Amino acid sequence: MLTQQEPFPAVAVDRHWNLLQSNSGAVRLVEFLVGPLAPNTPINLADALVAPDVLRPHLVNWVEVVGYFIRSVEADAAADGTAETAALLKRLLAYEGVQATFRAPPEELALTPVLPMHFRKGNTDLQLFTTIATLGIPRDITLQELRVESFFPMDDETARILRGWAERA
Repeated sequence: MLTQQEPFPAVAVDRHWNLLQSNSGAVRLVEFLVGPLAPNTPINLADALVAPDVLRPHLVNWVEVVGYFIRSVEADAAADGTAETAALLKRLLAYEGVQATFRAPPEELALTPVLPMHFRKGNTDLQLFTTIATLGIPRDITLQELRVESFFPMDDETARILRGWAERA
């Protein structure tokens, strides 16, 4: 599934946003934004999104994205009631600036099935939207916990950049 998303980024994560697998498009995007990561480095995408020093400096619409994202983690915490999800939510809310922004995402974001993300690094703007699919059946806890997040370009320039990175790889 992740490979079919190429050259656009896609990741598989568990219920607590720990990265399980990513495609080459996701690796290229992360390397562009924050540089290469050491092999087998554990990555929590929730922390990477919300923390002040990973993706935030490059995410133009961070306030809207984090507001939307925190609401989804709150819903997870209410639904599953586990200590691990509660700890994740508490950790995310403790990051600087989060408390002031997460309660009021724009209404239009709360009603749409996709989340726009606008990254900027130097003179490069990447306009993407993300969708998240949760896969599984109630009897299979492994699949029930699996989420696949796919990123799609919102404009021709972003699609051109992502395709160009794939051609050079």
